[in-house]
Amino acid sequence: MYRLTLLFSFLFIGVLNAQNCPCCTDYHEQFDFWEGEWVVSDTLDNILGYNTIVKEPGNCLLREHWRGASGGSGRSMNFFDPADSTWNQIWVSGNGFILRLKGGLSADGKSMQLHSEWHQNKEGQNQRHQITWRPFNEDELIQEWQIINQAGVVQQTLFYGIYRKEG
Repeated sequence: MYRLTLLFSFLFIGVLNAQNCPCCTDYHEQFDFWEGEWVVSDTLDNILGYNTIVKEPGNCLLREHWRGASGGSGRSMNFFDPADSTWNQIWVSGNGFILRLKGGLSADGKSMQLHSEWHQNKEGQNQRHQITWRPFNEDELIQEWQIINQAGVVQQTLFYGIYRKEG
């Protein structure tokens, strides 16, 4: 009887925790691999900047604070939207550039990929921004920001950063 009471107690506590933490789901943890203090370099090991990714209390928001080695800066808010089961990012750079992205975990579960809405370039061709984060282990990942055309072909790589955890 003691074991049965103990089991029901654990189940009841689990239900209470789920009710008190609506963002404590597997979906809300999909981007946790990005959390941390990072030094970001290019392929030649030149430091591009420093990025701090913090999961806010309640697990509903990943907050980014970018500090570029050449003086640029930016912030983003990243969140899982259960209404459409997508990850979303709102990026604002220090020079006022705003980028809104939407997407999710890759089918194989090995990367996060977000993209902007389609827009027309100067030549009138449809394109969009696409950012992919690929972790290699707990201490290293790649972030790649590209411009993609409607055929899925990369038109330009805007950023390629190798993230390594500080410390």
